[in-house]
Amino acid sequence: MLRSLTKLDYLLRETWLGFLRGGWMNWAAISTVTVLLFLMGSSLQASWQIEQLVNQFGNQLEVSVYLETGVDSQTLKPVVQNFPEVASVKAITKEEAWKSLIQELGDANLEDSLKNLGGNPLVDEMRVKAINSQSVDKLAKKLRNIKGIGSVQYISEAVQRIAQLNEGLRMTGFAITGFLALSAIAVITTTIRLIALARSDELEIMRLVGATRAWIYLPFLFQGLIFGGVGAWLAWLLIQLVQKSLFNLIKDQPELIQAVTLSGSSNWRQQLLLPIILMTCGGLIGTIGSILAVRSVKT
Repeated sequence: MLRSLTKLDYLLRETWLGFLRGGWMNWAAISTVTVLLFLMGSSLQASWQIEQLVNQFGNQLEVSVYLETGVDSQTLKPVVQNFPEVASVKAITKEEAWKSLIQELGDANLEDSLKNLGGNPLVDEMRVKAINSQSVDKLAKKLRNIKGIGSVQYISEAVQRIAQLNEGLRMTGFAITGFLALSAIAVITTTIRLIALARSDELEIMRLVGATRAWIYLPFLFQGLIFGGVGAWLAWLLIQLVQKSLFNLIKDQPELIQAVTLSGSSNWRQQLLLPIILMTCGGLIGTIGSILAVRSVKT
């Protein structure tokens, strides 16, 4: 037990001594890792939120069908109901649609509004619900081929575009993250290598008295881990700070808050998985940088 404590005391003292020798280079290494992991964490968080947006709206089964002017929704309703992909059909006349629109706009004077517009400008519509999410695309194609239907809209079209955009942003994020990761490794390697060179005489004496190469350079590996760990912790704090600042800016706009917090503050990926990923990546970058540094120093 005493021997283990002695070894631990040695590692801690040597690691601290390395930090003292590093000076401002320590901050350069930590800040580089912080910027890298902040961008990576923000990218992951945005990707998760967009992914949940796609999953949330992509499972909607309703298709909105707008008829051509003069076409009665009750006439086409039996035709649509015969499709095997249809679970239910709700016909909405243009009068009902107009009343609903007026209520949403808060205009109770329906007659005056009709006169100002020269009559009801809306058309009959139908709300068609598919039997499952896989049938939505096929059902929409069939509806577009029916004579008398002007347009067919469903959320899946927008969701597909959002998914494609998310994939493009994700690939761009990976490329930027990879470049910054190489930069962070280079800075850590340079920092630790300079520290090791500054202590080359001490390290040579340790080698002459019988210390193994692994034991000599173990404090430098710890130093690299600390660079990565501190950088990951600072990146996590910055992500939380930015998120809180964003909430304060839009706190009076509930619709935007709902969109930004789509993943929810209690989402396990944001509260648990993201910090773990940041710490793991930070530790990995620090370890790689320190290994490359000690391999380049000869004793």
